[in-house]
This record gives sequence, structure tokens and C-alpha cells, in this order.
Amino acid sequence: MHVKNINYKQIVFYSILAILAIGSFIFVNFNYSFYDRPIAKVIQTTLEDTNDIVDVHHNEDVLFTQSIEAEMKNGQKKNQIIHLTNEYSSSGAYDQEYKAGDEVFVWINENTVEDADLTGVIQDVKRDKTILPIVWIFIFTLLIIGKRQGFYSIISLVVNAVLLSYALDIYVNHADFSLLIICGITVVLFTVISLLLINGFNEKTYAAIIATLLGTFISFFITYAVLWLTSENGLRYESIDFLTRPYQAVFLAGLLIGSLGAVMDVAITMSSSVFELYEKNHAIENKVLKKSGMHIGRDIMGTMTNILFFAYISGSIPMLLLYLKNASSLGFTLSLNLSMEIARALAGGIGIVLTIPIGLYISIFFVNRKRGKV
Repeated sequence: MHVKNINYKQIVFYSILAILAIGSFIFVNFNYSFYDRPIAKVIQTTLEDTNDIVDVHHNEDVLFTQSIEAEMKNGQKKNQIIHLTNEYSSSGAYDQEYKAGDEVFVWINENTVEDADLTGVIQDVKRDKTILPIVWIFIFTLLIIGKRQGFYSIISLVVNAVLLSYALDIYVNHADFSLLIICGITVVLFTVISLLLINGFNEKTYAAIIATLLGTFISFFITYAVLWLTSENGLRYESIDFLTRPYQAVFLAGLLIGSLGAVMDVAITMSSSVFELYEKNHAIENKVLKKSGMHIGRDIMGTMTNILFFAYISGSIPMLLLYLKNASSLGFTLSLNLSMEIARALAGGIGIVLTIPIGLYISIFFVNRKRGKV
């Protein structure tokens, strides 16, 4: 009878992770003192009033008014009762109904008469208790399926988030710095760190890094040239008109970073495919590698461009419905809300298409180096 070897390292690792998960759940339930903003926990709510609002197109909405009694959870007013008023609509577009147990950030009325109950206004919802389970589900799923690579994926995700935050902080605090240059450097760091962490130091990774950078920057320069030649006709910057920085630079920076993810995915797919074919048969000819690689590239081309399109368009669905419900024409609605999203999707699509042959030929170049032909 053979006893299967037990991987004690994995048991210890997942045990530590489980302890961290339990500890984080406990922490978010008692972390009020770590917030500078006042937090209150809703004790009970009372529906005070309702009003029917009917617009000119006979679309009825109902406005509700809640009287809320809540308990302060931090600050100098801790454990005191605060009375809040909340107005919310049946559509819930910009507001919501609160229930007992909800935790909210509040503004306290400092003019409250002494010895009277506190009054204030709800500013936002404390969401960490809701977000944390989703984060841990994501982490455990990534680790169980991806194992070591999943672990490095989490590390690269955290590192990239910190890098992006730092890059944006530099731009916010130094207006004379070019956002495009900052994002260009960030893209290079994203690519190198992510691929080296996940796939290690090898020819497959080097090929994917070069293909990603070439595909991303070539597609960016093509997009920039098209915008320059067309004088940006058709682009509607109304959705970012609240910015105090140049609209074009912000849009192009988002376009550059946005297309990186899809391009990187295609680059590593092409590199992995070519090297997998080579590892299975070291005698395989370059002609066969090119033919097989292009077949793989064509298979992923359509799905990846669709992913980009749906990812960009999905965020605009609420605004599309809002404009169409208020009798805006279809052409006006689409041009106003989708012009920049479609431009981003097209730029990313160009990057995907270009990266397929670029990734293929660069991977074959590194395969030939392993063979000693270069």
C-alpha cells in the first residue's frame, strides 16, 4: 500500500493564508479607529415620505425620504446617536436605500445644540466588509488553479498597482511632467515585472516582453498619427471635461495603458505556443512553426478584440440607457458616450493584430538562438 506524499509546505502556506483571511475579516469588523472620517452604523430606519415624479415622457420615478438613527463608531462622538436623513429614488442611479446594519461615512453637524442628539449627512458607504470576501475568493482561486504562477500573478498585480499609483501621484504633484512619458515608462515596467515574475527568466519571457512593447507602442503611434491627421474629429471629450489637465494627454495615456493588457496576453500566448511546439519536437521546421503560430494567432484574434470591445462598452451602458430614456437620438447618444471607448477598443485591436506576427517572428528568432542558428 502506497501512501501519497504529503506536501507539508503547501499545507503550511495555505494554513497561513487561511489565518490571514480570518484575521482580515476580524480586522475589518473593528477597524473604525483607523479611519479619519466619522463612521456611523445604522440602527433603524423609518420611511418618512414618498413623492411621485413624472417626466415629460411619462416615465415615473418615486422619491423616498428616510429618517435614519445610527450609532457613531469612531472619533470623539463614539457611541453617541446621530440622526440622518436620506433621500433616494426608485431608480437608484445616484442614491440608495439604507438598512439596519449598514455602515456609512457621515458629516457631523457641529452646530448641534448641546445635550441634543447629533445630526449629520451621509457622505458614502463603508464597503470594506463587502469587498474583502471577493478579494479572498479571487486570491484563493488564483492560487488553487495557478499555483506558483498564480502566486506570482498576485505579487505582480500588487506591484503594478503600487507603480500606477506612484506614477499618477508624480503627475498630480508635478504639472510640468509629461503624462505620456510617465505612462510610457510605467508600461515598460508593467511589462517587464509582470512577465518576469509570472514566467521567469527565459527565452519565452524575453520574446513576450519584446513583442508586448513593440505591439503596444506601434499601435499607440499609429493611433496618435490617425488622431493628428483627422484633427481628432469625432472624439467627444465631454465625459472628462471636469479635468484641469489637457484632455488629449489624459485620453492617450489611458489608451496606452488600456491596450497593454490585451497586447501582453497575445504576446505571451504566441511565445508560449511557439516554444511549446519546439519543446515537443526540436526538429520542427521554421515553416511549420510559422504556419501553426499564424493559425493560433487567427484563432485568438477575434476573441481578444471582442473582449476589448465589450470591456470598454460595458461601462457605458448606464449612460446609454439614461440618454435614450430621455429621448436623445441614437446617433447623438452613441457619439457622445462611446466615441472614446470605441477609439480605445480600435487602438487595442490594432495592437492585438500587430502583436500576432511580431510575437511569432520574435519567438522563432529566440528558438533559432536555442538551436544555435543565430
